[in-house]
Amino acid sequence: MPKIKTHSGAKKRFSLTKSGKVKRAHAYKSHLLNGHGKTPKRKRRLRKGTYADVTNTAAIKRMIPYK
Repeated sequence: MPKIKTHSGAKKRFSLTKSGKVKRAHAYKSHLLNGHGKTPKRKRRLRKGTYADVTNTAAIKRMIPYK
């Protein structure tokens, strides 16, 4: 069997935990971060990572087979 190529975008965005969960960062953290964009409370919450939903986990794991 040939080796499977890793999805370049997925390897930059996701990582796997030891228990098999998929870690990801929050979205909406790239621009409009001051003034009329987002409140400081919202920006603090966006800093923290979270886990990908169970419904997306299988698809993400297929994209990063060797992580």
